Amino acid sequence: PEDCAVFQCRGCWAVLGDSLPLCAQEERRLGLLVCFKVTNDVAREDSLMVGLEGALLGCAYNALSCRLCGLTVGFILYSASKDLAYLRGFFCFFKDKILCYLLKNQMIIEASKVNFPTVTLKK
Repeated sequence: PEDCAVFQCRGCWAVLGDSLPLCAQEERRLGLLVCFKVTNDVAREDSLMVGLEGALLGCAYNALSCRLCGLTVGFILYSASKDLAYLRGFFCFFKDKILCYLLKNQMIIEASKVNFPTVTLKK
């Protein structure tokens, strides 16, 4: 519980998930928190998107949005380049679209300023 946090939508503060199913952080290119599961307040868009530029160039994915306010908060990769393939099938939250409520300190902080214990999916 020392490092536990609740992930909230930056737009409306709806609870989207928590750090217990956190399985990776990707900082270099995308600034992501990667989770195994999320709450029912996360909507997975039905249509498949294809990245036309940036870090998701050539990747196919479903956007994730907040069910309450509609803010796009992340994605689930369907197909990806070799260097991002380890993220396929997981819930990927953009750190700049979510807030973290830190249980120990009882404070809300931007997710981009939080460093969780190192976990990786690459192994």
